[in-house]
Amino acid sequence: MNRPDISVVICVYTEDRWDDILAAVDSVRHQSRPAAETLLVVDHNPALLERLGKEYKDAGEEVRVLANAGPRGLSAGRNTGIAAARGDIVAFLDDDAVAERDWLRHFAEGYEDPRVMAVGGRTMPAWASGRRPDWFPEEFDWVVGCTYKGLPPGRVRVRNVLGGNASFRKSAFDAAGGFATGIGRDGDKRPLGCEETELCIRLTTALPDAVLLIDDRAVIHHKVPAARERFGYFRTRAYAEGLSKALVARSVGAGKGLASERRYTTRVLPTGVARGLRDAVLGRPGGAGRAGAIVAGVAVAAGGYVLGTVRARRGGGGFSVPRPGLQEPHARGETR
Repeated sequence: MNRPDISVVICVYTEDRWDDILAAVDSVRHQSRPAAETLLVVDHNPALLERLGKEYKDAGEEVRVLANAGPRGLSAGRNTGIAAARGDIVAFLDDDAVAERDWLRHFAEGYEDPRVMAVGGRTMPAWASGRRPDWFPEEFDWVVGCTYKGLPPGRVRVRNVLGGNASFRKSAFDAAGGFATGIGRDGDKRPLGCEETELCIRLTTALPDAVLLIDDRAVIHHKVPAARERFGYFRTRAYAEGLSKALVARSVGAGKGLASERRYTTRVLPTGVARGLRDAVLGRPGGAGRAGAIVAGVAVAAGGYVLGTVRARRGGGGFSVPRPGLQEPHARGETR
């Protein structure tokens, strides 16, 4: 069997993450299963585009630096990378994360089954303070872009992969189109998300026999800055998630858009609250805080979902879905 080529896309937007970007690229360049190329997609930042072009001018085809060819935001940046990618598989890595050495090898193994259209991995938090805050529940690690407690272990079939540590067959985008713009992150605006959820549901609608997997051996370590260790960010991100879920439900229907969330809120989170209260009774640090954070997170996310649903019914909160057949960016959008 021929080994599929893997293109890795890293979307970047600020020079404040310069060292993180270099570390992310370096982790890809040292994979046990080499990537065919690494694509750095710069989101409407000419200075960063020029600086990265100079940094990797001698990398040849191993590292390519591109300008986001669409509107500002993570989804359009990913779509630019998809269109330019030359590999059979397109993998995505956050610009403030580093991949373990066998990351791509575990992704590639998943595609030995021709039905598999996407493979995600496990994202571990790297806390700026050096340790998880006592009050921060593992069930809400998605708040900081990481794998959360409640996801099944091993290599398992899932509804959707998590975008910062994921891969897709390029043919998946030919069938379903690209990432929807208007759902995910947009520079320094409210921390929305769920664009990968919407895409995955759209993919399995277009290809009902498609299999999507998470393999928890495909590990990356995601940096969590000090500002995101605070309850204020926790609350803001949970609220934004509710807004995003409303957009997903509008796109694919509440039945599909909230199927996994129902299990999460009715089984995983009550267990987390009970665990936190038990820890509080036993005098363990942070138990009451974790239980309270779960309850607050659910309430705030629900509020965001209700408001997002009302806005959607009134015609607000628009987004667009790139249709199948993404076009490659013009050559002038690429730099060395």
